[in-house]
Amino acid sequence: MRYLPDARTTRTLDTESLRSHFLVEGLFREGTVHCEVVDLDRVVLGGAVPLHEPLALPNPEALKAAFFCERRELGVLSIGGAGTVTVDGAIYALRAHEALYVGRGARDVQFASDDVAAPARFYLVSYPAHASYPTARITPADADVLRLGATSTANQREVRRYVHAGGVRSAQLVMGVTVLSPGSVWNTMPAHTHDRRSEVYLYFDLPADAMVLHLVGEPTETRSLVVRDGQVALSPGWSVHAGCGTQAYAFCWAMGGENQDYADMEPVPMTVLR
Repeated sequence: MRYLPDARTTRTLDTESLRSHFLVEGLFREGTVHCEVVDLDRVVLGGAVPLHEPLALPNPEALKAAFFCERRELGVLSIGGAGTVTVDGAIYALRAHEALYVGRGARDVQFASDDVAAPARFYLVSYPAHASYPTARITPADADVLRLGATSTANQREVRRYVHAGGVRSAQLVMGVTVLSPGSVWNTMPAHTHDRRSEVYLYFDLPADAMVLHLVGEPTETRSLVVRDGQVALSPGWSVHAGCGTQAYAFCWAMGGENQDYADMEPVPMTVLR
């Protein structure tokens, strides 16, 4: 279980303490499913990298459940080679940037790779669910797409909304992928907060020698995390979340909280940030 500090404590943290609280590393481990339970809207984050044999979704002791999705829903995003996710016997093929929503009540979830030489990498995000919705596969072509930003401000990007109120339905999870255009590096600016829900950012499609500086903290007390491929930045409702990379990249944003309105946010004027 990972616990996050409050805003006041965050102001006092050194680099290593900041990273240990707000950055999730090491999710993607070959031949296993690794999960972390975070006390931030009770989100569970995971990575599955199947090789020769399928991998079963584990049931962490911290959930106190008969099976993982007994009281939870799950979002799965493919960020590696082609593979499949099997949910209670139904097989869903996923390629890179394709996603699967798994509704509450699913008992048996399995992950497999098509080719061990280029294994699948599945990113997992789960929140508590008060209702059950059908399992559904989502491709970039199915997404509700917003094209935002401009080359003049280095933030031209395509926002693909996968799981949201106007798309694949969920109890609480809101999830999508943003892809930056070549030459753009800011994933959002001006920054914002949203007190009614937390947010987690998985950065991917980053070469080994590239990185993103992700901002966390209160608008007038910002701190930065150096984030690399396959790492997740955690953002409480009181924290800004914006990032600037050394080159274009992609990231998966996922939220849980009181509502599913994508536009529910409190903008932070550029002149306020410190």
